[in-house]
Amino acid sequence: MSAHSPSLSPSPSPITAAAPRYRGLTWDHPRGRHALEAAAAVAARDGQALIEWEAHPLEGFESAPIAELAERYDLIVLDHPHLGEALASGSFRPLDDVFDAALLERIAADAIGPSFTSYSLAGSQWALPLDAATQVAAARVDLIAGEVPTTWSDAVALSEVAPVALSLAGPHAFLTFASVLAGAGAPISDSPTEGPLFSSRDVAREGFELLRTIARRSPAATHRENPIALLERMSSGDSLAYVPLVYGYVNYSSPTLQFRDAPRWAASARLGSTIGGTGIAISRRCRVSSELVAHLAWLLDSETQRTFIPEHDGQPGLRSAWHDADVNEAAHDFYANTAATIEESWVRPRYDGYIAFQTTASELLRDALLSDATSAAQLREACLDDLSAAFAASASAGAPSSAASSPANAASTRIDAPDARVPATPPTTSGVSS
Repeated sequence: MSAHSPSLSPSPSPITAAAPRYRGLTWDHPRGRHALEAAAAVAARDGQALIEWEAHPLEGFESAPIAELAERYDLIVLDHPHLGEALASGSFRPLDDVFDAALLERIAADAIGPSFTSYSLAGSQWALPLDAATQVAAARVDLIAGEVPTTWSDAVALSEVAPVALSLAGPHAFLTFASVLAGAGAPISDSPTEGPLFSSRDVAREGFELLRTIARRSPAATHRENPIALLERMSSGDSLAYVPLVYGYVNYSSPTLQFRDAPRWAASARLGSTIGGTGIAISRRCRVSSELVAHLAWLLDSETQRTFIPEHDGQPGLRSAWHDADVNEAAHDFYANTAATIEESWVRPRYDGYIAFQTTASELLRDALLSDATSAAQLREACLDDLSAAFAASASAGAPSSAASSPANAASTRIDAPDARVPATPPTTSGVSS
């Protein structure tokens, strides 16, 4: 994965045999597991293991409540939309009480895009941005005649002459739709308590029609494939040339399968994308030790992120790693080609009840986008109405507190707020925070 020699990577300090043992939960993919397991092995080389990592599927958090997992694990790797549920149940420790303010400020300044602020809520920091990812375009450049699309008009045109698919499985139908709206300058509401789902019904109509055009032209075999399955398809055969929005996995980057910035509505429009990635949170059951604090701080060290993480199949969360020449050379410029998209990416709602809404919304959209209904306008309006109703109903599914919905002290993460996409310390021309 990297041009660096593992022997040159920084290593966490050895621990003593008396150090406590922690249970950690991450997601079951090389990107989610390998670096954490390798780091734990290095930390354990001279004594008792510090962390034992277990893994569950990407969908695991939807089948097991955060509160239940927090009773069983000391460390949990999760995506930011689960914070509302976690805060409502009091499952996590605020990291402001665990780490020095200077360390958190250093990570915040170097974290790419909103990967740090997406875990800031109700005036506290709840996770460290170990892994950064967002929806970007995936292109088999050897199957595309001419330039890779840069606008949605280009993507629609390509779908007439080459196999183009949308990422529609699981929650991704709604996430794709939300990204299109964000790119058009009309992001969805942060929570039902703050307003209706759509800030512009007209833009929602246009976004729906855009996606339905591509969806109805896409290969049927791709309709139920998650991002990993789509990228596997693109890397193992010639049946798919382009996906305009799919979560980027550096593991699939190659000379022929390249990742590019998300499409824009027009040349001057913003890049519409929904940030993903993962952060490490500490549960309330965890008895934090100095060894654990040092180990987690080491994982977010800039040198670790530049060397150890990519060497072990990880996808770093720091801007300095994303713009590192050696990291990009080993990754076929995955990071350099998509950094602009993640810097402008949108942060999902984080109220208690959002995850259930996201699941319902994706089912509604997927069925509508792939429908053979003859009355397209009636289908569109019914889908948008159902989405709005499901969003409004989700306010009672969880109980979003005013603090969770509108943190008074945390940086805003709305798409139209500067703090949502502009780093605390502007990057230099090299991309490394000054």
